[in-house]
Order: sequence, then structure tokens, then C-alpha cells
Amino acid sequence: MVTLSPGILLIADPFLKDPNFARTVVLLCDYQEKGSFGFVINKLFDQTLSDLVPEVLISNIPVYYGGPVQMDTIHFVHRHPELIGGGQEILPGVFWGGRFDHVVDAINKGLLEPNKVKFFIGYSGWTEGQLDEEVKEKSWILSDTDTSLIFERREQQIWQQSLKNLGSTFAMMANYPIDPSLN
Repeated sequence: MVTLSPGILLIADPFLKDPNFARTVVLLCDYQEKGSFGFVINKLFDQTLSDLVPEVLISNIPVYYGGPVQMDTIHFVHRHPELIGGGQEILPGVFWGGRFDHVVDAINKGLLEPNKVKFFIGYSGWTEGQLDEEVKEKSWILSDTDTSLIFERREQQIWQQSLKNLGSTFAMMANYPIDPSLN
């Protein structure tokens, strides 16, 4: 049984109507009694990294909507601890954060592999007990992380694939309409 902890995926229930989280998958980066946070990994933001950070010289690096909290901040997860110091390992070989100047330098030198780093604007956060309550209410389906999904660039497939990875019972849910009354 999967329990709340850093590195797991929170898969939105098919009928979750919250516009911030409908059909999303959140990578949980920190889980503590006082609160938790993570990043939506499958919701593309409408600007690229170079639009948001002028020092970045490469113009086609996507940014994802990490969540509705602090939409004036940029975060990242990566698989490049040898290039980016100061990150926190949340899964074997997957790190959250680190020195942003190292990231910009590595990007501008062409050293970062696009399938090993993902950028987010804002984050998803929960206050003390809030995430536990949402899980009890069945707003979220918990899953061990398939690390390939974290860095997947075809964001529209991540939610469905996350459910399919859980087996046939959940795979059926991947095709449920958002509002069954409209069927």
C-alpha cells in the first residue's frame, strides 16, 4: 500500500472538479505533519523558461504549472546532481531544486538533457492535515512514481498513463468523462 511520502504521485480522482487539479498528477516533494508540497507535472504553462528568466538563452524550454501557490516563483526537478548543486533527493536519482545559477549556466552551455529536468511556475501546497483529509475524501489516488512520467513532455498523456500503471481497475477510470451526467 502506498502512503503519503516524498516522491509519490498524487493522481487526481477522475471526478475531482477543482480547476487547479482536475485530471492532474502531482509529484509530492515534501510531506510533513505541518504541511506538504509538490508540483503538478502534467499541466503546461503558456510561457517558456526564457520568457520568464531572461538569462536563459535557449528559447524552447517548457514550463509547467506547478500549482496555484506563489505563482511568482520558479521551481524544478532534475536528474543532474553532477551539474546542479544543492538539490534534495526525493527519489533515487531525482532531485528537487538546487542552485538556480547552476541550472541557467548548464542550460546556456547545452549540458542539460531536456528529458532530465522539468520547470514549474508556482507549486501545490497543503496546510497541516489538509492533504491527509483530501486523501481520505478520495480526491487523490496514491501511486509509486514511474520516474519516466515525471519528465514526460507529452503532458496530456501523463494522467491517463498514471492510472493505467495502477492496473485494470484504475485503467478503466482513465477514460471516464469529467462529468458523467453529460454522457
